[in-house]
Amino acid sequence: QVQLVESGGGSVQAGGSLRLSCAASRYTSSSYFMGWFRQAPGKEREGVAIIVSDGRTIYADSVKGRFTYSQDNAKNTLYLQMNNLKPEDTAMYYCAADPYGTWNPKLVYWGQGTQVTVSS
Repeated sequence: QVQLVESGGGSVQAGGSLRLSCAASRYTSSSYFMGWFRQAPGKEREGVAIIVSDGRTIYADSVKGRFTYSQDNAKNTLYLQMNNLKPEDTAMYYCAADPYGTWNPKLVYWGQGTQVTVSS
């Protein structure tokens, strides 16, 4: 059973930084393709930083150069370092795990989310 628990969200002013963490159940981060998604009110969920089937990390254009994905398989934890935050980064952020790296929504496991709010 895949379990994902996010933490680290909060409120920050524009230009600030936050680091999100996701604690995954045992062996998940080394056995699945992992990633971060976000969903703002009234908008569809979008990939922020995801590992795809060939091992590359794909970042959303809107976060390139500001967000950094990392994971520690020994701790079954992944991270999202977010710098130079902007109000448009305000969203619920979700940790996710996919068995094949193709990110078929029917197969993805989701965490419960952590809220990030950026004020101008």
